[in-house]
Amino acid sequence: MDVPAARWRAALTAAFGCNGLTMAAWVSRTPAIRDLTHSSTAAMGLVIAGMSVGSMAGIAVGGGYVARSGARAVVRTGLLAVAAGTAVAGLGATLGLGWLVAVGLAGIGFGMGSGEIALNVEGVALEAVVGRTVVPSLHGSYSLGLCVGAVLGLLANAAHLPVLAHLLAVAALTATCTAWLVRHLPPATGAEPRVAGRAGPPGSPLAVWRETRTLAIGVIVLGMALAEGSANDWLPLIVVDGFGLSATTGSLVFAFFGAAMAAGRFGGGWFLDRYGRTPVVLASAACAVAGIGLVSLAPGIAVAAVGVLLWGLGAALGFPVALSAAGDDPAGAARRVSAVATAGYAAFLVGPPLLGFVGQHAGLRSAILVVLAVVALSTLFARSVARPAVQ
Repeated sequence: MDVPAARWRAALTAAFGCNGLTMAAWVSRTPAIRDLTHSSTAAMGLVIAGMSVGSMAGIAVGGGYVARSGARAVVRTGLLAVAAGTAVAGLGATLGLGWLVAVGLAGIGFGMGSGEIALNVEGVALEAVVGRTVVPSLHGSYSLGLCVGAVLGLLANAAHLPVLAHLLAVAALTATCTAWLVRHLPPATGAEPRVAGRAGPPGSPLAVWRETRTLAIGVIVLGMALAEGSANDWLPLIVVDGFGLSATTGSLVFAFFGAAMAAGRFGGGWFLDRYGRTPVVLASAACAVAGIGLVSLAPGIAVAAVGVLLWGLGAALGFPVALSAAGDDPAGAARRVSAVATAGYAAFLVGPPLLGFVGQHAGLRSAILVVLAVVALSTLFARSVARPAVQ
């Protein structure tokens, strides 16, 4: 079945948007969830790590699942797991059970992790059809969903809407959108036919890590995913604990971060097509480093807001550009995207508890300097994302 490019893109846009909306719903309610579960900063880091554990599991199976069944099937399964996990997390918060919140987050993470592979394989395939950069703008839809979700979270906090009601509404929306969007995706994108004796891509995600370029792209993803993920996990709490402001203000600042990322991703395609991936990744990393530094050292929220803007713009393109680079070669694209995404989700796995423990002793604003250092180091591998001379 041939799917028109416009419908294909609309379906991917909706899928990314649902994931962003879900992430923002969870993040914007983290201060309330922390209070409901009576979690310390360190304990909250462990709860948040549930999402990363689920994500790593999703990524571990996602590449092979895409290769066997095609990306559409993985998108469907992933989004339904996101919806179910959101509902469970809301129930856990209402019952005051941190471990149940972590289980729900693991479900969200599994869905997003496996879906990340499928959605990016779809995006790279769409780029080949339309002949221009598409993947960053798709990730921009995630960031737009993040921004919209953060605004809704702000309103929910201000209205004292119960966490369970909020998260159940988001879960229902995601499930409903899934039923629509999967009908507009090609049935077998990324599927690899099984032919005996065929010379083809490596047989497992571990095998592709022997490729120097894939390994280097993974380092880029590690740094830029940590920059994005640390804001997703901790920015509202940085505002609340680090600047002594309300949870509503924390949601507002997080919405600002999401808007900055959306702007960077929607506008990034033009810069990528004009200047190439490597210069854009270097400029993005420099912007992220400056922004994180400002948030850490700012004397007040006004200066920190400038830092949040730079942080969001800087973190916007690294992850989607690296995943797009991993899929440059259609042969084995799903496995390479899976392997590179694993590096990103490793950052999501290690980052929350690491920053939580450092933040417990030094404060969250000091803890994010760890992120700054990792992003700066990742720039040493920026040349790896350049398009190969021969496709």
